[in-house]
Order: sequence, then C-alpha cells, then structure tokens
Amino acid sequence: MLSLQPSSTLKKCTPNLLPARLNHNGPIHDTQRYFTPSQASDCKLSSKDTTCTASETSHVYFRGRHLHGTALPLPANYTGAVVSVTDKALPRISSQPEQDEHDHEDEDEGAEVKIMEQIGTFDQVMVWGHGGTVDLSQDVYGRGLGEWVGFAEGIHGDEDE
Repeated sequence: MLSLQPSSTLKKCTPNLLPARLNHNGPIHDTQRYFTPSQASDCKLSSKDTTCTASETSHVYFRGRHLHGTALPLPANYTGAVVSVTDKALPRISSQPEQDEHDHEDEDEGAEVKIMEQIGTFDQVMVWGHGGTVDLSQDVYGRGLGEWVGFAEGIHGDEDE
C-alpha cells in the first residue's frame, strides 16, 4: 500500500506525452537544450493591419521532428500529482482490538505502507503528435482521461445522483 505525504514546497508543472519512446528514465538537467516548446500564433497580414491571435497549440522540434502539442486540461475538481516513492514506511499502529479468529475481512492489515512524497502538481497534460494538432476526442489519452473521470465519479460520487 502507499501513503501520500505532501512536500513543503510543491512545483507547478505540465507533464508532456510524447509520441516516441525514450530509453532514459531519470532527471535531465538541461531540458532547454533538448525540448523548448513555443506557443504558436496565427497572424493574418493585410495591407491595412496585422491581426495576430494565439492558437491553442504549441510547437516543438524534438530530435529533428516537428511536433504539435494540444493541452488536455484536467476537470475543475481534480488535481494532478507528481510523486516520488520513497523507501520510508509508515509505522504500524495496532489500535484495533483482537478480532475473532474467523474474521478475515482485512487480510492485508499487516502489509507495509510505503510513503509517496508529492513533489509537484499539474492541472493539464500536454499531448504531442506528428503532422498536426491532436484530436482529443480520438486520442487514446484524451478519451482515457474522460473515461477514467467518469468511472471515478461513478465509484466515489453520491448515491443520490
């Protein structure tokens, strides 16, 4: 089992889902060297004036490939958490009175509870794709988030609904 412990300082971040497999698992100290997304703007030029509007997509070149990013916001009452699993464990507290020998409802009561430290939060995920903007209604991550939230609301929602 895992227990979530908030850190004293939480960083605000945006996770990026890349359409590639990276054979690296760990920190990268100079991310601006490899991955610097920019917000795109659509400018229309005419003889009278120039109008620029910011689009909803971001662009980046990663390993020579042009990627288009679309923000996938979390629902209003949800918060994303960036966590790190530590080797620390919660101390065991046995405040329960001795149970009947035949009562085995909680078989995992003696299981060790590891501590996860929350190191950051996010309110959106950036989904990157090749060759154009990502259609979140067809994207596996966009659909998955919608289905997961619906499933979680069904489990944890009020029974009156």
